[in-house]
Amino acid sequence: MNFEFSEEQLLLRKTVRHFVDREIIPHIKDWDERGHFEVSIIHKLAELGLMGVCIPTAYGGSGMDYNALAIVCEELERGDTAFRTAVSVHTGLNCMTLLQWGNKEQKKKYLTPQAKGEKIGAFGLTEPNAGSDVAALQTTAVKNGDYYVLNGSKTWISLSDIADHFIVFAYTDKSKKHHGISAFIVERTMPGFSSKAIKGKHGIRAGNTGELFFDHVQVPKENVLGNEGEGFKIAMSALDNGRFTVAAGACGLIMGCLEASVKYCQERKTFGKEIGKHQLVQQMIANMEAGLQMSRLLVYRAGELKNQGKRNTRETSLAKWQACDFANQAADDAVQIHGAYGYSNEYPVERYLRNSKAPVIYEGTREIHTVMQAEYVLGYRKDKVLARMLPGWKQDKG
Repeated sequence: MNFEFSEEQLLLRKTVRHFVDREIIPHIKDWDERGHFEVSIIHKLAELGLMGVCIPTAYGGSGMDYNALAIVCEELERGDTAFRTAVSVHTGLNCMTLLQWGNKEQKKKYLTPQAKGEKIGAFGLTEPNAGSDVAALQTTAVKNGDYYVLNGSKTWISLSDIADHFIVFAYTDKSKKHHGISAFIVERTMPGFSSKAIKGKHGIRAGNTGELFFDHVQVPKENVLGNEGEGFKIAMSALDNGRFTVAAGACGLIMGCLEASVKYCQERKTFGKEIGKHQLVQQMIANMEAGLQMSRLLVYRAGELKNQGKRNTRETSLAKWQACDFANQAADDAVQIHGAYGYSNEYPVERYLRNSKAPVIYEGTREIHTVMQAEYVLGYRKDKVLARMLPGWKQDKG
């Protein structure tokens, strides 16, 4: 087991950190206040090859490993969760799913331009009445000749107003329950498709989140991802990738909280000494550091399994659960350390606290992951080998 980053990975971290310090941090307070998603950041990330960092070069990506993706997500979330979310959805949920399940033609038409950052991909699974309970979704796809006709809606979809392509899940046969769900590649320009942004969010205000609507959208049969009826399996494999990026991002949020808190501890004095000298403040700082290091170990362990092309549902679930909980606690402690100032947007920690709550909920709630881990230990849950595993990086660099 190697705990050292490669020279390439260290350079990548340095590059993304410099990008965040220059392009995001000076502006994020304004974007957050206005609820503005700055699309130019996506274009600049694409210029750096970071929208397809772990996608093989044969499909337009940078050909780095899956832990390189974790580094990108970690450093982006240090700036703001909104931009890590964009990479999570575009790369983790969409591009990596196309890499795993797409056929040759689909990869050429959709994956390659997305990996280059020329097109943006998103993911449509959640519905008003179907979150953790995926089988409760109501969107339908009825085959009609060479097309499937989609009707229904999705909600809480990141990049809803920005993305060009969406992987959308719908029932093709409700009588089969989750075995009757299929996955489709939907283009924004298809007649009958529309989207609407969700306003008034507690956190991640600088991100674009919204609803998708399908009103008799005709999707060509060649846009079925995988085989008809494999949608549930595809969705679960996609979540393994999405949860991995969320967990990595949580490390970045802890890092941001720690950096802001250490700086404040060394500047602020009470009772004649720096507040960092007070033991209860030190306890919060120590907990942040412990949470960061433990979370990173869980994340990069899951990443190495991905690099080897091995199933990692259990490990990724644990990383997502623990890292997001650690991040939520770190943000709460960071506000406490800053005192009254932490309650205002004069310092970034109040934004960190607002942003830290959503990842505890999406891509599997804290409760879902708790149950998953217990069922693994008790022997109630056993992962079946997926029909198509994500290609191991060492075996498929392009």
